[in-house]
Amino acid sequence: MQKLHVLTHKEELDPQRLSDKVVVVLDVLFATSTMIAALQHGAANVTPAMDEAAARAETLKCADGRYVLAGEWHRKRIPGFAHYAPLALLAHDVSDKRVIYATTNGTVALLQAASAPHVYAAALLNGDAVARHICATHSEETVLILCAGSRSALTLEDLYGAGLLADRLVAGLEQRWALTDTTQAALRLYRSGDALECLQNSRIGRIMKADGLAEEVRFAARVDVFDIVPALVDGRLKPVNGAAQEPPIPTARP
Repeated sequence: MQKLHVLTHKEELDPQRLSDKVVVVLDVLFATSTMIAALQHGAANVTPAMDEAAARAETLKCADGRYVLAGEWHRKRIPGFAHYAPLALLAHDVSDKRVIYATTNGTVALLQAASAPHVYAAALLNGDAVARHICATHSEETVLILCAGSRSALTLEDLYGAGLLADRLVAGLEQRWALTDTTQAALRLYRSGDALECLQNSRIGRIMKADGLAEEVRFAARVDVFDIVPALVDGRLKPVNGAAQEPPIPTARP
């Protein structure tokens, strides 16, 4: 049986033990939701950066100037960067551009997982698409769902997202998977509540609402609306499938 395990925050990950693992990274509010939205709406790729300095260094590699630099540090938009939330970023016309993106937790989690042979970015937006891809292409490897978390602690929205992924992975394939206790806890959370209610009532969700980002939270609470499956390849997130782009959606100002 395949093992399916949820890690509740990025500090639980051991990069030295990933050589035979599939890692799916979640940061629902907002890093992976934002990167997925950018790719779904035509971004050429997304480069996750460890911090502001690393992101600025990446811009020096873009001789044609076709990039969008975005990100936050401790939930504050980095000066000179585009906003880190999905709708606000989409206002910057990411089509055919490279998005260089730095965040406190989500992009760090992706880079910490980079030693695994297969790393994917997921959110509520594309959970079913990622699960279908994993079931179709990874029949033996242990799957780790890595919640980015916050300050070495779990976040409710990421655990809910992990439960959604677990639900999609095991549906009709219960005999295939061995679920750890943490995975079962995430699965129970997902099956017991509404996505928008969960995100709005989470600690980060309440902070985002207070910061005027209620519509961004609502956007991130949409379930299975995108078919994009982003994989981390040579330090960049790129779609591994040919998902059709959604028509442009109204954007919100932070």
